[in-house]
Amino acid sequence: MPSSPDLIILGGGGHALVVAEAAALVGMNPLGFLDDSPAASLATGPGALERLGGFSDLERLLTTGATGRAAAIIAVGNAAVRRPLITRLRALRKPCATIVHPSANVSLSATLGAGVRIVADGGKSDGGVFVGPRAVIHTRARIGDHAIINTGAIIEHECEIGENAHIAPGAVLGGRAIVEPDALVGIGSRVMLNIRIGAQAVVGCGAVVVRDVPARATVIGVPARSTH
Repeated sequence: MPSSPDLIILGGGGHALVVAEAAALVGMNPLGFLDDSPAASLATGPGALERLGGFSDLERLLTTGATGRAAAIIAVGNAAVRRPLITRLRALRKPCATIVHPSANVSLSATLGAGVRIVADGGKSDGGVFVGPRAVIHTRARIGDHAIINTGAIIEHECEIGENAHIAPGAVLGGRAIVEPDALVGIGSRVMLNIRIGAQAVVGCGAVVVRDVPARATVIGVPARSTH
C-alpha cells in the first residue's frame, strides 16, 4: 500500500460505501470521492464523504494540491466502468491503494497485485485490489490489480484472478481456478477446481461451473450453461 494514508475514492455508489468503511478501519483517511451520479450513496448518511467532482475531474484532482498527493482506489462494481479509469490512472502513474478489510483472511503466500501475470493491456502492475469483509484468499492464490474479492468470497489454493475481475459476494473458486481480466463471477456461484473463466465472461448468480467458460460468454444455472 502507498505510504500516504490519504485516499481518494473513485465511485460513490454502494460498493464505494464498503470500500470507504474498510479504508477507515485499516487506518487510511478518505478525503472524498469522485462520481458522476447526482444520487451517489457516499454523499449522504453515516460515513458520508465530500464529493470532490465527477470522473471528468480525475486528472486535475489527482495531480494537484492535497488530493494530488493521495492514493486512489476504484470503488465501482462494474468492470466496464472501471477499465477506462484504470487506463487513466496508469497514464498519471498514480499510486493505487490495496485495501484488505480487517475481517478478511489472506494467506501469507498469496499475492495481491504486483507480480500477477494476467494483465489485460500489458501495463505495469499498480495495485488497487479490494478484499472485502470475511473474504478468504488461500495459499499461493494470485490476485490481479484492481480486482474485487467481495464480501465472503472464497479463493482457494493456487487460483489466479486477472486484472479488474470481480468475484462477487459469497462466490467460491476451487483450487487452481483461473479468472481472466474483466470477468465477473456472480453472487453465490461455484467454480470447480482447474476451471478457466475467460476474459469479460459473466458467471450468473448461483451458477455451478464445471467446464471452462469462453471469453465474453455468459453462463447460468446448475450446471452452468451458456445463455446463447
